[in-house]
Amino acid sequence: MIFAGIVAGGTGTRMGADIPKQFLKIGGKPIIMCTLEKFLDFRDIDRIYLGVHPDWVDFTKELIETYYLDDKRIVIVNGGQDRNSTVFNIINSIISEYGCNDDDIILTHDGVRPFVTTEIIAENIKTAQSYNACGTFISSVDTIIRSVDGKTVSDVPFRHEMFQAQTPQSFNISRLREVYASLTDDEKSKLTDTCSIFTVKGLPVHIVKGDVLNMKITTANDLKIADLLAHDM
Repeated sequence: MIFAGIVAGGTGTRMGADIPKQFLKIGGKPIIMCTLEKFLDFRDIDRIYLGVHPDWVDFTKELIETYYLDDKRIVIVNGGQDRNSTVFNIINSIISEYGCNDDDIILTHDGVRPFVTTEIIAENIKTAQSYNACGTFISSVDTIIRSVDGKTVSDVPFRHEMFQAQTPQSFNISRLREVYASLTDDEKSKLTDTCSIFTVKGLPVHIVKGDVLNMKITTANDLKIADLLAHDM
């Protein structure tokens, strides 16, 4: 089966709003509903899980009743303390209902990336089915510098080797659980996203080409840009 896990467990403190950023509106609709819509449009996905902070589960249910009452593929689960714990809460919910089959895959996606395309979703499915692990990336158009002390330049990596990570990040569920179980506590402390579960062990994560418009809405300026884009689409 093909599952999607939309991670929306954060509280959005950087946005400075009264509610988590995923519930703010762009184009007259909550961001999380715009994101969900992209996965609902892809009929090959069997179930779509929303990992939401426990305090906002009831609110999310009300939104779904308002916008997507008739779609039975949507499942809400409690989010965790961070991205990966939310992902594994979703996976545990999947396994409790459907078991864990060798060919099951999950696309994990940020709830505040509402402009993901059908092409990106399709390529994530295809690549995860072939290679167990993949992520969505775009080439860096700017020169990236590394600074150890935050004051002076320590290194300037080759720009053609630099990519910016987006989501979805997609995996064979059995393989993801197997690799995560093999991590030491020290390796788990180094995780920055779900792909790093593989990279910290030196295992390959294949690249799916992203899109510059597949932005993550994090700041107030991001919200303004996203609202303009949503009205134009």
